Amino acid sequence: MPASDVSERTVSVPAGHLTLEGTLGIPANPTGIVLFAHGSGSSRFSPRNRYVATILRQAGLATLLLDLLSPTEEEIDEVTRQHRFDIGMLADRLILTIDWLRGQPESAELAIGLFGASTGGGAALVAAAERPVQVAAVVSRGGRPDLAGEALPSVQAPTLLIVGGEDGVVIDLNERARDHMRGEVRLEIVPGATHLFEEPGALERVADLARDWFLQYLPSAHPASTRSS
Repeated sequence: MPASDVSERTVSVPAGHLTLEGTLGIPANPTGIVLFAHGSGSSRFSPRNRYVATILRQAGLATLLLDLLSPTEEEIDEVTRQHRFDIGMLADRLILTIDWLRGQPESAELAIGLFGASTGGGAALVAAAERPVQVAAVVSRGGRPDLAGEALPSVQAPTLLIVGGEDGVVIDLNERARDHMRGEVRLEIVPGATHLFEEPGALERVADLARDWFLQYLPSAHPASTRSS
């Protein structure tokens, strides 16, 4: 899909006393929308997540890349790293954003998917457990689903866990999390890839896996609104 067919703009999502900034990209006639939960020390400008978002939009999916931390919180987190592991807070902000999307005319009827990276993977699964009707699918890239803790058995959305083959510790954490989940879950290991999927072809594989997963599950969530003629 040509870039000219995608409408992209900055949006502001109210979150209590804060306002979260995000980049909303909507292709023509989207079949769903994917909300990105960024991970440790990252933002909506993450080149890796922006690349994945581009591939999703080319497949007809809208995307919202969101900063889950305010600029002040990001400055503190760079030193203390306290916010990136506050899964409850990050999940709460994702939930607020899910509800916000439901209130926007252009996304109100779209099936919602969550794409979590690093600690954002844990936050995405907690949010999916809290919004089982709204969240139709979850993808975690190099994520920490184990940080979702007691929420794992409550996740109903089909979940794809993507981990690099050379990311041994994270593979183990993902396997443990998978074993606590009761819904549909698949662990996909990308051979030769490390935590950030910087090896040739690794991120492309992540994007393809995520695209196929969301295309499989998002359009079917609201068939009347996404497949009407």
